[in-house]
Amino acid sequence: MGQGLQNRIVILLPYLWLLILFLAPFGIVLKISFSDTAIAIPPYTPLWDWSDIRGFFAELDFENYTWLLEDDLYWKSYLSSLRIAAISTLITLLIGYPMAYAMAKAPKNIRPTLLMLIILPFWTSFLIRVYAWIGILKNEGYINIALEWLGIIDEPIMMLNTDFAVFVGIVYSYLPFMILPLYATLEKMDGSLIEAAKDLGCTEVSAFWKVTLPLSMPGIIAGCFLVFIPAIGEFVIPDLLGGSDTIMIGKVLWSEFFRNRDWPVASAVAVLLLLILIVPIVLFQHFQQRAEQN
Repeated sequence: MGQGLQNRIVILLPYLWLLILFLAPFGIVLKISFSDTAIAIPPYTPLWDWSDIRGFFAELDFENYTWLLEDDLYWKSYLSSLRIAAISTLITLLIGYPMAYAMAKAPKNIRPTLLMLIILPFWTSFLIRVYAWIGILKNEGYINIALEWLGIIDEPIMMLNTDFAVFVGIVYSYLPFMILPLYATLEKMDGSLIEAAKDLGCTEVSAFWKVTLPLSMPGIIAGCFLVFIPAIGEFVIPDLLGGSDTIMIGKVLWSEFFRNRDWPVASAVAVLLLLILIVPIVLFQHFQQRAEQN
């Protein structure tokens, strides 16, 4: 087997993975989004057949997508999800960056231990970890008990079933996804650059802002993507920790699929959510490549 053929096989494998596990399921969801709801199994009636290309263009109907714009529940859910995901990502960055920086500056012999402590929560079920916050944040939870014992409050603070609880759950659950790429970037950074900046008159703080922070931008961008993308479609955390006023598109999507049995509208919600996530990422990568070329 020649080297050229081996390279083609190596390149082909990720594309096959993308085709089988992403593009094919997305095509099915896209088709359902153009269907009509029906009392049947499955609960939708296809408007066209894959084999009929002319029928595809003739019967293509955007009624489900129009409904998403007409009903304010959906666009409010999108905006709320974007807001919660953006704020959670910012909080995660503010907490995760100092932790990753401290890990990168720690002695090399204890870095593996610190890294293991960051990964340790993944050894426990995600659902169990979220459930644990119910016992911590509820009115009879550990936080309220501690605050009352210290005399800071006279009555329990309502924390569970609020946006605050959702922020806490998302930040706690996705903090490792922010720390790991930041740590990988900061650890590989050349320390001599900081020393050179100090020799040229920079203080510790100015050297950080002028050297460390710009060089760590790839880790910041990767961490923000790894947190923001799953957070915007999160369902478990807002369902368990959020209240009735906490509206996120993941909850709406689940309700349409399993409570209302409206698969076409739910599929349209999923397709639009995917576009909201993919389009900015593609544009960002395009402008980043142009900036690097210039």
